[in-house]
Amino acid sequence: MRRPIRRFDDQVAVVTGAASGIGNQLARDLVDRGAQVFGIDIQVDPWQGASGITALHCDLADVNAYDNLLADIEREYGRVDFLANVAGIDEPVAAIDADAAFYRKILEVNFFAAVVGTLSVLPGMARRRFGSVLNCSSDSVRTPIAHESAYVASKGALSAFTESVALEVRAFGVNVHILYPGFVKTPLAIRSLERGMARPPKAILRTTEQVSGVALNSVGKRAIEINVAKAAALSPLLRILAPPLYRHVMARRAMPM
Repeated sequence: MRRPIRRFDDQVAVVTGAASGIGNQLARDLVDRGAQVFGIDIQVDPWQGASGITALHCDLADVNAYDNLLADIEREYGRVDFLANVAGIDEPVAAIDADAAFYRKILEVNFFAAVVGTLSVLPGMARRRFGSVLNCSSDSVRTPIAHESAYVASKGALSAFTESVALEVRAFGVNVHILYPGFVKTPLAIRSLERGMARPPKAILRTTEQVSGVALNSVGKRAIEINVAKAAALSPLLRILAPPLYRHVMARRAMPM
């Protein structure tokens, strides 16, 4: 039997990374489900006004600008009911050659922007005893590969932050979730494949439509983790049960430099 589609009628929703990929799909699906949607991205012109989304420009590396933008939305519309922090950047790095500035850039966008966004909307949600936050992590935090230390560290930190906060705010009627989308052919993922990353197994491949559908139907429920590709969630078992095989598989998947 087909599960009912969760509606977001009259809710104020904000989605980062809304110009493409998972963020764009979430934003468009939220419009279809009745929400008033604000899409935030460093790119605006290609999708300005598309599908009823209000497109707002922001470079999330400037976390103060993001915080101010969320405050402006809440001030003008009275609330933010749903926030999805989806935006992310990735660039392979040889740790032996990298400096702290490189890691800081990745962490600013992938981790600190999501932290700032979450902390910005939580007080209002707690006062109203209603609201949800969805932070997008990566299944790669469970199986890190070579040359992805900055990206994996940023997403791993986001996962830990989100789970801890979720346990704190549940008593206030607020739900905070961490999304593990599987492998989705977003522009970010396509660039990784073009750089030579091994193609992931079919069991963890998902479309943006699949990710958005599972995520939006899961938001507001008790589960903190939203695993779109459940096979990916089992991958750490290989590390425990067969360490040599795990190391061999991870070596083959390594991002070349």
